[in-house]
Amino acid sequence: MADDYLVRIGKLIRDARQHRGWTQTQLADALGTSQSAVNRIERGNQNISLEMIARIGEALDSEIVSLGYAGPMHLRVVGGRRLSGAIDVKTSKNACVALLCGSLLNKGRTVLRRVARIEEVFRLLEVLNSIGVRTRWINDGVDLEIVPPAQLDLDAIDADAARRTRSIIMFLGPLLHRVDSFRLPYAGGCDLGTRTIEPHMIALRRFGLDITATEGLYHAQVERTTVPDRPIVLTERGDTVTENALLAAARYDGVTMIRNASSNYMVQDLCFFLEALGVRVEGVGTTTLTVHGVPTIDVDVDYSPSEDPVEAMSLLAAAVVTESELTIRRVPIEFLEIELAVLEEMGLDHDRSSEYTADNGRTRLVDLTVRPSKLEAPIDKIHPMPFPGLNIDNVPFFAAIAAVAQGQTLIHDWVYDNRAIYLTDLNRLGGRLQLLDPHRVLVEGPTRWRAAEMMCPPALRPAVVVLLAMMAAEGTSVLRNVYVINRGYEELAERLNSVGAQIEIFRDI
Repeated sequence: MADDYLVRIGKLIRDARQHRGWTQTQLADALGTSQSAVNRIERGNQNISLEMIARIGEALDSEIVSLGYAGPMHLRVVGGRRLSGAIDVKTSKNACVALLCGSLLNKGRTVLRRVARIEEVFRLLEVLNSIGVRTRWINDGVDLEIVPPAQLDLDAIDADAARRTRSIIMFLGPLLHRVDSFRLPYAGGCDLGTRTIEPHMIALRRFGLDITATEGLYHAQVERTTVPDRPIVLTERGDTVTENALLAAARYDGVTMIRNASSNYMVQDLCFFLEALGVRVEGVGTTTLTVHGVPTIDVDVDYSPSEDPVEAMSLLAAAVVTESELTIRRVPIEFLEIELAVLEEMGLDHDRSSEYTADNGRTRLVDLTVRPSKLEAPIDKIHPMPFPGLNIDNVPFFAAIAAVAQGQTLIHDWVYDNRAIYLTDLNRLGGRLQLLDPHRVLVEGPTRWRAAEMMCPPALRPAVVVLLAMMAAEGTSVLRNVYVINRGYEELAERLNSVGAQIEIFRDI
């Protein structure tokens, strides 16, 4: 084992030297040693101290080995294994981040139950902590307690953490009620092409919020005399823009009507949370929301976000592509009915339990059992629509499912500029996907998957689709730098292993 590490360190040193453009002799001169000694080090044939590694790193201006820092996480996947047993769906990523932003409305203590421990949540907690909000994991790390300060220190905001999450945009709605002017870093997240925030600006302008953008920051100014004197019509039926409008309306002392609102799962969870804060919301689940705001919210609230329908779809797709029988428990069926209807037409063999209620008391859940099926390509194209249509985030999973079906499937991902392009990464695993344009891809099935080593796509759902295909491919695959998966899934590799997958987590030295 020690010899293996010496070889790996040697390769890192050789790569850093070559990147610098140096010969072994030049590095030897900088270290005051011989060219033959450098050669032995690079071949892993010489013991090397931490002091020498540090000297080499300084000479090459390269951090050869990081101490106290966890490098990028990679996955080694032994594919071709069947899954079996049962697996629970975790709470919704998108609901949890909305509720974290919504906690800024409350002067009291907020407890969120079974919060997803994912990178997107961690980044928002870093931002909240930096501006003075106290957060801590309680009940053996299952639940999250949030206690705000009397005054937020927005000048101390953790800009690096904020730029790594698009969810920071949902700070705008709550903050406009707390301060007259503030700055926020530009929103980040997945690389999905141009994603304008103009719909947010149009909605929030009605509450007196004016935004200018300079040098990587949003500069916000609030005019208190401006109030929404007529219904707010959203120019885009987006999830986050609806949530931002809800968060702004929650503490407006009056009644706000929001039209063309998203009725998707995370919006409904936010509405239920606002009701727990004492804000009355009419029309939940429809495209017209009427919010009876309260100017001050100071309550101790305990809320349980519901399960994630996109994670449920991920697990369903895992069963399909690996030809497995798998029971997926706690599936929010209301938000998967269209997907299941399409899959039934393709020939999916499955059944579901009777419905029961999620911990929030409102969302309908079922247990879903999927069995190996002979699938046929759908007659119509796969394309997303706002809820109750096929979920935008579930479209990529149909690329993997279509790849194991007989025939051609057209997938039209019209919402995002780049995501269809990332789906063609499946070709490196044996898929036959033809990119017709940046939004449309033609999938030919069935597929004989093969193992490969590749970098993780920079978008969450396509990255998981690649992982699922690796699980179906005979042999050993490697998926490098899976931070984007950890943004949206809690311990996905470990949980898949619990039902029969063989996925090893590793990092470079």
